Formats: sequence, C-alpha cells, structure tokens
Amino acid sequence: MARRRGRGARFRIVGLEQLRDRLAELEPELMEASKRAVEASAEAVQEDTRQNVRVKSGNLRDKVAVHYSSNHLKAQVGWKDRDDWYAAAQEFGTKSIPAHPALGPALEAERARFEERLRAEVERILR
Repeated sequence: MARRRGRGARFRIVGLEQLRDRLAELEPELMEASKRAVEASAEAVQEDTRQNVRVKSGNLRDKVAVHYSSNHLKAQVGWKDRDDWYAAAQEFGTKSIPAHPALGPALEAERARFEERLRAEVERILR
C-alpha cells in the first residue's frame, strides 16, 4: 500500500470579522426571541393545565400561575403557597386520592412545541 505525502490544504476565510460583528448585533434580538418562546410556552402550559385540572371548587384551576426568572428565560408553572399540598395530592395521588395529573401532561405536550416555537422565532430573525 503506497503512502501519499502532502502538505495538506490551506483555507482562507473571508468575512469572518463581519460575521462576528453581525452575530453580536443579533444577540439582543435572539434574546428577545427566546423570551417570546419561553413566555408563549409557559402560557400554553398554564392554559392546558387549567383546562385539564380536576375541578371541585375551581381553586386549582383559577390559581395556576406562571412565574418568570428575572431575564424571562426560565418559567415555572404551578401553584404556590397554600395550594401546593392539594395540587400535589391531585397531581400525584395519595393513599386515598387517585392521581389526576394535569401539570405533568401539559408540560410534556408543550416540550416539542417549545422547540418549534424557538426555531420559528430564531428563523424569523435570521431571514
């Protein structure tokens, strides 16, 4: 088997500085696009949970809330304070209460949609 000896290939990339500058310019727009995708997905999880949570008094349905991180790139959907224990009992069940999950299925349903939302927002900016 013969061996080939060579010097390799050389490349020259033209416009790399301009590309870096353009990407830096796009960063604020991409952050806003990410925030929009997070907010839309959080609201969708909230609405889906409201529609599917077991309703006795309506308290769980009415108090499902969204809380955002300071930069709006993270969201928590659920119940806070005194509704926590009852929501957990409904979601996961207890010895005497069968599980009636609403938040978990809503989150799972939104998982793939979030990726699509984010992709669409980024593509809109990059066009």
